[in-house]
Amino acid sequence: MTGPEKAAAIARRKASGPPVTMLTAYDYPTARLFDAAGVDILLVGDSLGMVVLGYPDTTHVTMDQMLHHVAAVARAKPKALVIGDFSIGSYPDPATALANARRLIGAGAEAVKLEGGVRQADKVRTIVGAGIPVCGHLGMLPQRVLEEGGYRKKGKTPEQSAALLEGAQALVEAGVFAIVLESVVPATAEWISSQIAVPTIGIGSGGHTCDGEVSVATDLIGTFPWFVPPFAKPEANLAPQITAAAAAFCERVQRVPAPHLG
Repeated sequence: MTGPEKAAAIARRKASGPPVTMLTAYDYPTARLFDAAGVDILLVGDSLGMVVLGYPDTTHVTMDQMLHHVAAVARAKPKALVIGDFSIGSYPDPATALANARRLIGAGAEAVKLEGGVRQADKVRTIVGAGIPVCGHLGMLPQRVLEEGGYRKKGKTPEQSAALLEGAQALVEAGVFAIVLESVVPATAEWISSQIAVPTIGIGSGGHTCDGEVSVATDLIGTFPWFVPPFAKPEANLAPQITAAAAAFCERVQRVPAPHLG
């Protein structure tokens, strides 16, 4: 299937189900393993800035870094839809957004994702018009963490909820095939999901409030123990096993052999 065909199939899941599964992937082996598990979407997210590159937030990530990791994931040739994130500042206007969307597609992405609502509609419309599927992202927007002074739950008031719905509707009208809802109050996430025609994919927005769910890979498998979001639901805890394996290697290599008897 082509990228647009995969995205269209994801969009149809709004009505037909089952819920959409999305996991982040930043490299070739992880992409292969997650694809073998049957994950619907592999998101090469700018979260790689924190969990792969060691930055304090996603605002340090560049387009070149995104292209590098998108290409690695694409080499796995997954059945899952591969979505590439725009890095911060890489979509200031429709023309630049389209140019960078084409760069992501050229690196191997099959769709792209950007943050924001109403003010991104023209950019979405331009990208979709060029035949590139777009996934939206509303709620807590990591690329705005510095200007907002931290990570905060969204949709806590009627006014915030209405603004989120307005943004979602603008994105849908512009042509997105799905929208990620991050750190949105569960009741608001469920309400927005019921009001729009494309699947919502939640993270930190409650269980079964959206049409699917996304998790950061390192949260899922427990390989970034230094910070685990409170909403994360780990399915494994690999960090101690990795450390133990490395310690066993060191012990084996450095073990002093018994002296040879002459």
